[in-house]
Amino acid sequence: MNTPISMQTSAQINLSKRYSWQYKAIKCVLSLMAGLVLVSCGGGGSSGGSTVVSGGDVIPPKETQVNGPAWFGLGRNAQHDAISGIATQALNRILWKTGVDLAPQYSAAGYLFYHYGSPVITAKNTVILPVKSEAADTYRFEARSGSTGAQIWSVPSDYIMPTHRWTPSYNLTLTSNNRVYAPGAGGKLYYRDDADSATATTQTAVFYGDAKYTAAKAALDAAVFINTPVTADAQNNIYFGFVANAGNAAGVRSGFARITADGKATWVAVAGMTEDASIVKPATNSAPAVSADQKTVYVVVNAEAATGIRQAGYLLALDSATLAVKSKVRLMDPQEKAAAFVSDDSTASPTIGPDGDVYIGVLETTAGAHNQRGWMLHFNADLSQTKLPGSFGWDDTASIVPSSMMPSYKGSSPYLIMVKYNNYARSGTGDSKNRIAILDPNTSQKDSVSAQQVMTEVLTILGATPDPNWPGGVYEWCINTAAVDPFTRSIVVNSEDGYLYRWDLATNTLSERIRLTSGLGESYTPTAIGADGAVYAINNAVLFAVGK
Repeated sequence: MNTPISMQTSAQINLSKRYSWQYKAIKCVLSLMAGLVLVSCGGGGSSGGSTVVSGGDVIPPKETQVNGPAWFGLGRNAQHDAISGIATQALNRILWKTGVDLAPQYSAAGYLFYHYGSPVITAKNTVILPVKSEAADTYRFEARSGSTGAQIWSVPSDYIMPTHRWTPSYNLTLTSNNRVYAPGAGGKLYYRDDADSATATTQTAVFYGDAKYTAAKAALDAAVFINTPVTADAQNNIYFGFVANAGNAAGVRSGFARITADGKATWVAVAGMTEDASIVKPATNSAPAVSADQKTVYVVVNAEAATGIRQAGYLLALDSATLAVKSKVRLMDPQEKAAAFVSDDSTASPTIGPDGDVYIGVLETTAGAHNQRGWMLHFNADLSQTKLPGSFGWDDTASIVPSSMMPSYKGSSPYLIMVKYNNYARSGTGDSKNRIAILDPNTSQKDSVSAQQVMTEVLTILGATPDPNWPGGVYEWCINTAAVDPFTRSIVVNSEDGYLYRWDLATNTLSERIRLTSGLGESYTPTAIGADGAVYAINNAVLFAVGK
C-alpha cells in the first residue's frame, strides 16, 4: 500500500498507522527512510494455461501481427490522459508475464518500497519495459512481443538514481516516429530509432553536449541525474528533469532539458524560476506534460528533501521551444491555505484536460489533516485561475473520462476525471473505505472528510476485498494512473488485493477481475493498454499481460 507515513516523531507516526502490519513495519521503514513512506499490492499468479519458461516468464505459443494505437509512456501520451485508442480485451487470463525487478528487495515485513515505470508499447505491439536487474538499482530496458512475451532485444543502462527515500521509477518514452528513449547516467539518454527492430543501433544523447560528457564521464555520472520520466511531444521533441550537484564539470544546475529529434538541446535551471529561493529542482518522479497545441510544457518543481521538512512546490508553464517560464502557481492546500506537500516520494504528474485545464496531485500541508489523501489541484491553462480541487491527490495522476462514457451523467461537463479515492485507516478519520471515483471538475459538493468544497462525486465504487485488519474496511486501490477504455465504457485498475479489475461505468460494477498475485504489499503502479487491446499491470515486481 502506498499510504504516506509522514516525517514526524515516533509518537506522531503511531497516531497515523493504518493497518496492523504497519505496526510491525514502522521500525524497518524508519531505518530505511527519514521521510514520507508508502506501501501497496503484489504476489504470484497463474499462467492461464500458457507455458512457463526460464526466469518465470510465461509465453503462449502463438505470434500474431498487430498494427494498432501505441502507448507512448506514463498515462499513454504527453497530456497523460490515459485514454486507450482501442477496446481492451476481456480480462480472461494471464497471456504472459515477466519480471520488472529481478531481485526485489523486500522490507522485514515483506513490502516493496519501490515505484516501477510504465511499459511503452509500439503500434506493432512491441512491449518495451524498464527492468531492475540486480539487488542494487541497476537497470536495463528490453523489448518483448506483445503477442507472446518473447524477448526481441535488451539493452543495459548505466543509469544512477538521484538521492531518494522511496526508490523512484525508471521510465521510458516512445516517440510518434517509433524512437524509444531510456535514461542513463550523467544526464545521458539512450535511444533506438526503430523500437521494434532487434538489430537497431543503440545511440546516446547528452543535453549539455557529448564532448563535455566524454571529457569527465566518471565525474558527471556521479553528479548529474535524470529524476523525472521523459515525455515526448507530437514533433518528437523530448522533455525531462534532472538534478545536478554544485560545481559539476558540465556547469549545469538542476533543471529541465529539451532535446529535438535531430539532437539539438536546450536546458534551464529551476533556481530563479519562482520568487521562492528554496525552490531549486524538478520534483522527482513527476513527468512533464505537453499541451495539446504543443506550445506549453507543464512541470512541477519543489524544494530539496530534508528530514522533518514537507517540501513546498510550484506548477510551472514553460514555453515548449525555449523552456522560458510563461506562468507559475504555488501549490497550496485548499483547506489549510498553506503550502501543499510536494513530495519526491510521489509520482503525481500533471494531466491536461481537453479544454487545456491542468490537474496535479499533492499531499496536505499537515500530515493526516486530510487523512493522507492530499488534493487534486485544478488550474486553467495559463495558471491564472485556481479552480475547484478534487478530494484525493496523493501519488495519483488523474485520468480523463469523456462524459459520453457515463450514461448516468446528466451534467454539462464534456469530460470528467478518474482518480483513486482511498481513505486510509488510522490516518486522521480514515475508515479504510477505499474507493475509486469519477469526479466532475466543474461542479462542487462538500467534502466528506473536511469542510472544503470539492469536485462532485459522479460515481464511486468501493474496493471488493475486505481488509482483515480493519473491520468494515476494504483493501486499497494500488495505482498511480488507471487506463480508460471509452469503447467498453470501462476503466481497468489494480487493487492491493492482487486482482486486476474492470470498472464498468454503465452499471457501476466491477464487471471483470483476474487474480495476478496473492496481494503482497508494494508501490502504486501504472496500467497500460497494448496495440491489440491487451491490458498491462504490475504487481509484486512482475508485469502481467492480460487478455482473452
